[in-house]
Amino acid sequence: MSTDQFGLADGDYVPDPERDTAALIDGFFDHISTAVRKHALPGGLVTMMRARHAELEKANEHMVVDEPARYNLRITLALVAGYESLLPRLGRDAAIGIVRAALVEPLGDAVHAGTRAMLDAAPDPFKALVAVSKSREEYAFGKGFIFRRPADDDQRYQVDVHRCFYHDVLVANSAPELTPAMCAFDRNWIEAIDPDKDGFQFERVTTIGLGGTHCPFHFTRTGAREADAG
Repeated sequence: MSTDQFGLADGDYVPDPERDTAALIDGFFDHISTAVRKHALPGGLVTMMRARHAELEKANEHMVVDEPARYNLRITLALVAGYESLLPRLGRDAAIGIVRAALVEPLGDAVHAGTRAMLDAAPDPFKALVAVSKSREEYAFGKGFIFRRPADDDQRYQVDVHRCFYHDVLVANSAPELTPAMCAFDRNWIEAIDPDKDGFQFERVTTIGLGGTHCPFHFTRTGAREADAG
């Protein structure tokens, strides 16, 4: 079985929002179901969450600014629906922890493996991951995010997110404390990067969800791979 579930190693990756969103949400609620059983919560709770999720989507339709926003809204509101049900039953910290794990863990191994497969297959891992980043900025994020690029050359790619649609949705739904859970999902691909092997490093020192003014996604060549090749 291929470890590259998302086709990242093909070299011409374009996100598939319908597929990716469905996989995220199904994995999210499946994980929540396990947590519900573990904590001996009512058996119909996940069904209630899914119904609430549909209600939230309808109530927040006005936030859809383009097609990527439609899918991003759906993902973000799944967290809200789960959190609303878990909060009064388990308390804030436990509810956040479960929601975060339910978003991050189900596809974590697949995203990590796919990223690693892409980097291993690429003649230039730096260029390959920058190309994926740019593709996702256009096709997966869209107008709900504001990007600024302080550097974009053969040695550095720096893209700073100055508006985060996920955060805007969570603020509008009285759950900004969930934004760091959205940030945490990125660690699935970030941790696949091996600077010594790939010849570049990635830094994200803060995020809007963690109180920063923006989210810096900075890719920088280290020269290590070129030196090894020589």
